[in-house]
Amino acid sequence: MSDTTVPIRAPEAASGFCRRCRTIHSLPPDGARREARRLIKRFEEHKSIASQPEHFDLPGLSTGPLFGAPRGKMFGVLECLSNDGKPIWLYAFSGQYNGYWQVPGWAPPLFDVDRFHRINDPEEKLIKAMTRQIEQQPDASAAAELKSERTKRCRQLMKDIHDLYVLNNFRGESATFDEVVGSGCNKPTGLGDCCAPKLLSCAAMLRLKPVSLAEFYFGRPNRSHSRHHKHLYAPCTDKCGPLLGFLLCGI
Repeated sequence: MSDTTVPIRAPEAASGFCRRCRTIHSLPPDGARREARRLIKRFEEHKSIASQPEHFDLPGLSTGPLFGAPRGKMFGVLECLSNDGKPIWLYAFSGQYNGYWQVPGWAPPLFDVDRFHRINDPEEKLIKAMTRQIEQQPDASAAAELKSERTKRCRQLMKDIHDLYVLNNFRGESATFDEVVGSGCNKPTGLGDCCAPKLLSCAAMLRLKPVSLAEFYFGRPNRSHSRHHKHLYAPCTDKCGPLLGFLLCGI
């Protein structure tokens, strides 16, 4: 199939098992699919993810890198209603965009960005320095010891970062990853950074009522070729699935 906005198959509803209700909560793609296609057209027209015309020329928001070495990215659209029934659209991108966690017009991450940098940046710098030491270490036993220490620091850093995330649902509840998926769970890298968790948590904080949710991939196919340009996809099962039951609770 050539370059098209038509998916290989229709995306399934966003859904997840809620441990509190002991049931599956879900949200259909419906109207959000149409808005996703409008967003794709905007990307193609302006070559930017900027939401305001005055920002279209900002290099950091260009869609160009999505077709280069960094490859493409998932984007999400959430259709909501305000308390007075007014339709409101929320938008999100997965992870960071060209190094930015926050971009005007897009849902924020599930953590305080300043706290993230205070915890992550110095430790990441140290871990990279350890990697250089390992590469230059002629003594195999010394290199193995450094690798072991680096692994411990990486695991601790990941735990510290995961502890920053706060999930919000439509019962007015907030929870950490440990409270939602369990403290003993081996949490994958990027947990909570996908579009659906960002969108739903943002809508809950704004006290909006979700109506539909759709996600699409824009850019060069990913390395496994499981994601293709302008195709629609359901939220992933490994990173979104464990969180969606809690996030959708109360709608």
